[in-house]
Amino acid sequence: MKGVILAGGSGSRLYPLTRITNKHLLPVYNQPMIYFPIQLLVGAGIDRILIVTGGNHAGEYLPLLGNGSAFGLKHLDYTFQERAAGIADALGLARHFVGGDDVCVLLGDNIFEFSIRPTVERFERQGGGARVLLARVDHPEHYGVPVFKDGQIERIEEKPKAPASSYAVTGCYLYDNLVFEVVKGLEPSARGELEITDVNNAYLRRGRLQHDVVEGYWGDCGESFDSLLRANTLVAESGANKPAPDRQVSSA
Repeated sequence: MKGVILAGGSGSRLYPLTRITNKHLLPVYNQPMIYFPIQLLVGAGIDRILIVTGGNHAGEYLPLLGNGSAFGLKHLDYTFQERAAGIADALGLARHFVGGDDVCVLLGDNIFEFSIRPTVERFERQGGGARVLLARVDHPEHYGVPVFKDGQIERIEEKPKAPASSYAVTGCYLYDNLVFEVVKGLEPSARGELEITDVNNAYLRRGRLQHDVVEGYWGDCGESFDSLLRANTLVAESGANKPAPDRQVSSA
């Protein structure tokens, strides 16, 4: 399995901090934000990673991360998203890097308290398809929200006004290599982007998407200044990417 970290976007919600650097290079407690997803993948046994970035500060990654050997990576590659056209569009740029392998996709501004290794192992046992991580949140209307039927996800609604559950789809997605054909067949949404929710719903229609539920905290650092502050506090008080507890569950 290979890893892809999506670290593009303008970071407009964190302006003026992002006027001088890429959002994913901002500090979260004691290290740059981008360190967390790299460490999360390495902790799950994934040592070949592609970072998809964009914007005016993309060149700042190379002097910071180099070839990734300091993190224990066998290979670290970079690619550039010319324009902000959605998460699924950014994922599509990883097609040649991933090749015939499965892929674990992380949003670069998401931080998890515990390792995702159990989810990676469950995905490997399920034999293809897709797997996502859910988290219980206070304001699910800000995220992709799963709609459940008999304990399984029936569909995912993007930022619904009346959420059907209190769960959000986090920025951790695992796919077989057929995901790139799914991305290729997508149509842009009303906002002109290729949506990751449409990718996940395509797998759901095929009966090929499973889920786990996050233990501990999950933080979306890029949502607002408040979310960035909260992530700093959580990492300072509780740490991040810790070994997963035995009680991590696979259904909501």
